[in-house]
Amino acid sequence: MQVQGIQALVRNKSTSVLKQYFNGKTMDYRQIFAIIIPVFVDSAFIVIMSLLNTAMISSSGVAAVSAVSMVDSINMFIVNVFIAVATGGTVIVAQYKGSGNMEMVSKAASQAISAVTAVSIVISAIVIGFHGSTLQLLFGNAEADVLHNAMIFLIGSCISYPFFAIYQAVTGVLRGVAETKACLVLSLILNVSYFLLNIILIKLFDMGVLGLSVSLIAARILGMAVAVVYLLKYNHSIRIQLKDMLQLQVSLLKKIMFIGLPFAAEQMFFNGGKLLTQTFIVQLGTLAITVNAISGSLSMLFQIGGNAISVAIVTVVGQCIGRKDIEDARKFTKSLLWLSTWFFVAITVVLLLLFPLLVRMYAPPDQIVHSIFSLIVMISIAQPFLWSLSFIMPSALRAAGDSKFTSITSLLTMWLFRIILGYVLGITLGYGIWGVWLAMVLEWGVRGAVFAWRFKGDKWYRHKLI
Repeated sequence: MQVQGIQALVRNKSTSVLKQYFNGKTMDYRQIFAIIIPVFVDSAFIVIMSLLNTAMISSSGVAAVSAVSMVDSINMFIVNVFIAVATGGTVIVAQYKGSGNMEMVSKAASQAISAVTAVSIVISAIVIGFHGSTLQLLFGNAEADVLHNAMIFLIGSCISYPFFAIYQAVTGVLRGVAETKACLVLSLILNVSYFLLNIILIKLFDMGVLGLSVSLIAARILGMAVAVVYLLKYNHSIRIQLKDMLQLQVSLLKKIMFIGLPFAAEQMFFNGGKLLTQTFIVQLGTLAITVNAISGSLSMLFQIGGNAISVAIVTVVGQCIGRKDIEDARKFTKSLLWLSTWFFVAITVVLLLLFPLLVRMYAPPDQIVHSIFSLIVMISIAQPFLWSLSFIMPSALRAAGDSKFTSITSLLTMWLFRIILGYVLGITLGYGIWGVWLAMVLEWGVRGAVFAWRFKGDKWYRHKLI
């Protein structure tokens, strides 16, 4: 009886805290966590699959890991353009959903998918046409076997871009109407198929980077097909037909692009800066590239909670703005920022204890394990305090339509701190990869401070989108 009494007390206290911080006028903690939890599981699953796939390709040698790391920096640059345009769709769909206009929800969804598809096809064709010169320009100093593997993986990635872009557009509009459970199921299908194909082609048939490329293409085709079939045949919130995606509605496209284009430009320059940072690291040698690849892969584990909230907050704040409820938008943003901080603390403690086991999955040379650990310790200290303001806050501002300010701020801090300071610390002053990562952490702090200042004012929510 005493144990039951304690359990009841804890449960009542927890419910009281949740109601205090996550209940608003038109949305309560149950609705918010119904959005967050599937996104969190999805984020965790994607990161774990990415970690396992990276560990799997490490069995093909250091050159393969380095090649995949280099091309992934290009992929991040390109794929985030698709995600940026899809985010424009998420914001508009969420605001129409909040206003109760379901007819416009469906129209906005169809236009978002059309826009992302068109952008992806153009970009894919351009990159395939210039893949060789692109790799030579960015990574010409890399060793010959690294460049050969990189060329194979880049072509495979390009072929998969349109399929992945359509998948991202569909899941983006589903998140706008808070159908995060459906997004989770679609993610499971795509990522599990990718993982299983990698086991077959990399481990069983020893196809290395070529096997990774074939797996990527096949999994993304499957993911796109299932996502489109679900949206057209089984979804009841967004009622659209295939012909709706072929009819352009300029007024809606303008609204989507008002959010999407500045975010896409930000992502291009932001990830272009990260790509440039990668060229610094190439100068430091293949081992440094491997340190960066493994550390970057592990760092994604730390960011699972934060990334989930940065996705979920677009739906939450977007729907609040659609209802013209600024008070709730402010309250939920602050509460979700604190929740992200607690996620970071809890996940960091667990992962630091598991570090020896995790790093062993990549089978790195013994001489670089210490370097990997030093980078992980650095971000373990910094992330709970700096990451959320730097990455979750702009998602909230963007959901309210404040896309230009967030994009300009991100670009300026990226280039002034992560790029210029990263080169000075890493190359000029000789601190190597540790200096490059330190510059990244400092950039988080500066950018987060600017976004916090913006959030205190009222300009961020005065944009009229719908």
